[in-house]
Amino acid sequence: MRDAFVRILVEEMAENRSIVLITGDLGFGVLRPIWDRFPDRIINAGIAEQGMVSMAAGLAATGKTVIVYSIGNFPTLRPLEQIRNDCAYPGANVKIVCVGGGFVYGSLGMSHHATEDMAVMRAIPGITCFAPGDPAETEAVTRVMLHTEGTCYLRLGRGNEPAVHGGKVENWRFPEPIVLREGKDVALLSAGGILTQTAEAADLLKSKGIDAAVISFPCFKPIDRQAVIRLTERFRHVVTVEEHTVTGGFGSAVCEVAAETGNGCRIHRIGLQDCFTAVVGNQQYLREIYGMDGKTIAQRTEAWLNEA
Repeated sequence: MRDAFVRILVEEMAENRSIVLITGDLGFGVLRPIWDRFPDRIINAGIAEQGMVSMAAGLAATGKTVIVYSIGNFPTLRPLEQIRNDCAYPGANVKIVCVGGGFVYGSLGMSHHATEDMAVMRAIPGITCFAPGDPAETEAVTRVMLHTEGTCYLRLGRGNEPAVHGGKVENWRFPEPIVLREGKDVALLSAGGILTQTAEAADLLKSKGIDAAVISFPCFKPIDRQAVIRLTERFRHVVTVEEHTVTGGFGSAVCEVAAETGNGCRIHRIGLQDCFTAVVGNQQYLREIYGMDGKTIAQRTEAWLNEA
């Protein structure tokens, strides 16, 4: 996902000289193509995220499209006041990119586990929020984001994520979800890199005779309200999956829409409960510990269907 983002960014920078990238003293290997081709449009701000975001807002005020790039919580929680006051409030054309959403940096402990960022960014007025599910979605979303006015948030994995889509995501229309698999018994909705586990869960459910739809939401703010409404009309059970706290994130966004429909659809949220992730380990290990792996998603979904 990270490499896909950089690949599209290089193409867009070649076409648009107003695009500038600011990095928080990291990513030098993956950002090498930008250093080589556009050395006058990439800035290393150092480990100074608050100043980095304010710098981005200042550059945006001169007509630039500015990307702020860092890992995990660093480009979101550390400079939150600057994002709110300097970027979102005036509608600055700043794109905040988090590399390593969820448990990507799992072995570095809770300070590097980005599990509240979606809720925090979604709560700030005027910010458009993206969480693509795989490299193909990342390419499509990055192009749209760079042409979206105002402040945006892009949540990515790190690298080596498997492709869930068989090829490119063609003609994605913001903010629509992407249907990867049709189904009739239950809908599995996913935001972000946890899509791999959601697709795996659907395969496991199929072996049990349960036909599960898999739908990725690469944009979670604004969420496609009409798409959610249609899903609550079609399905008795909808399961949301996110590598993030269940409080205020993607599942909450779905529930906010569903609660106003009056439809008799049950929404079940899978994600981190209201706790800090004190356990350390690699990403997949933490998904298993906190119940977000494909096997657990399938087991919980089957149990909910049996309760009906």
